[in-house]
Amino acid sequence: MSKQPTQTVPPYLNLNPEAAAARLPDPIDTTRFAKAAAFCAKGREDLARRGYAPDGQKRLRKFSTWEITKYLIPVAPAHLRRVLKANPELPQGEGDGGSKWFTLEEVLTLRQHFASEGVSTKEYLPYRPKEAQAKVVSVANFKGGVGKTSTAAHLAMSAALDGYKVLVIDLDSQGSMTSILGGSVPDEWSTVFPLIAKDFAKSVTAENEVRRAGGQAEIPLDETLQEALQVSSRNVIQKTHWPNIDLIGAQLNLYWAEFQIPVWRMGLRSWPLWDGLTNFLEDEGVLDDYDIIFLDTPPALGYLTINALAAADILLVPLGASFLEFDSTGRFFDMLYSTFASIEDGENASRRAASLPEMKFEWDVVRAIVTRFDASQQTDMANVIQAYFGDFMNAYRQDYTALVGQAGEQVNGIYEADYREFNRETYVRGRETFDRTYAEFKELLIGCWWRDVNLEGND
Repeated sequence: MSKQPTQTVPPYLNLNPEAAAARLPDPIDTTRFAKAAAFCAKGREDLARRGYAPDGQKRLRKFSTWEITKYLIPVAPAHLRRVLKANPELPQGEGDGGSKWFTLEEVLTLRQHFASEGVSTKEYLPYRPKEAQAKVVSVANFKGGVGKTSTAAHLAMSAALDGYKVLVIDLDSQGSMTSILGGSVPDEWSTVFPLIAKDFAKSVTAENEVRRAGGQAEIPLDETLQEALQVSSRNVIQKTHWPNIDLIGAQLNLYWAEFQIPVWRMGLRSWPLWDGLTNFLEDEGVLDDYDIIFLDTPPALGYLTINALAAADILLVPLGASFLEFDSTGRFFDMLYSTFASIEDGENASRRAASLPEMKFEWDVVRAIVTRFDASQQTDMANVIQAYFGDFMNAYRQDYTALVGQAGEQVNGIYEADYREFNRETYVRGRETFDRTYAEFKELLIGCWWRDVNLEGND
């Protein structure tokens, strides 16, 4: 007689309540959260140090002749060697024979040399009209886990390798971008918080001048606002281990801005809270100091994100090729419409009453980017998203590759990863994924600059 197979039940049936209760810990009080946070802080620090040098500082690796001639400067390896031999004052790199390694500072010097001495038909320096200001790029979506920080970080690194001077502003109190770029942010006074506070304090100061002239009571400036008036963006911008990427970092206390900004607005209804970020970028010459400014936003449509969106020339919206992320992104666009349209309606009603010109929010371009794309499983869904979003969509879908995960374990971007630590094919394929994303972004960027200089100036 054959043995009958044993009937099994799902693991969630026949559970014993008394045994389940015996496995529970004692009730949790708030001090346990502090203990968990302390453990996580120690673990976060230990993990972050994986990408750091023994002295606790991040260092950007050097770049080989192969990388420079394949990805960075459009010259043949043999020609680069001839130029270096003929110009001993140029950086010569380290290493023997044809395998030389250069710092990014040295690569930038070589770029400048070829731009002045090389073939005129080649692009040794990236396009940027001298009369144009920096473009501000906001990377936003209120759904977490869609690749906002990864997209912003890799675009910033791509642009830096391409020769642009970049500022990255981390607006997410989780500080992931700050960790990637090795930033040191001891408290909220090293974030954008004092710069937005300064914008409010300047508005209060101007309002108080009017009130004094009219004999009205003035709005008090507390100690925080008085201190903020003394802060410059130069106080909070820090260098990174990338020679042409600077950072305004973030840390947990930055989240208090989400509570403080509406309180300030209630104290002075005429303060345009959405312009705090825009104003310091414009008023303090930051737009003249950089080519591109990337804003990494928190996964919420809060006051910091509203500031980032209002300041942006280009809006990038990462999302995965799934129904839930498509649905969430659609709601994000709906909230953008209702938020900014309501600001316009409220402000313009007052402006019309005062016979002032009306305001209007505008962006040079908006693009949704499919990230972490798996063509074997997500092509149909990506096609649906493409059909509905139409010209809001990037054409290229950013593949997820093994290189992304391996680099992430070291708290590095893929451009910081040494290709010798990977299979060459894996590295080339992984790098191509982000290079193609950057290529599409760069086309938008230079098109916006060209339009600014050649069309809008003639209106």
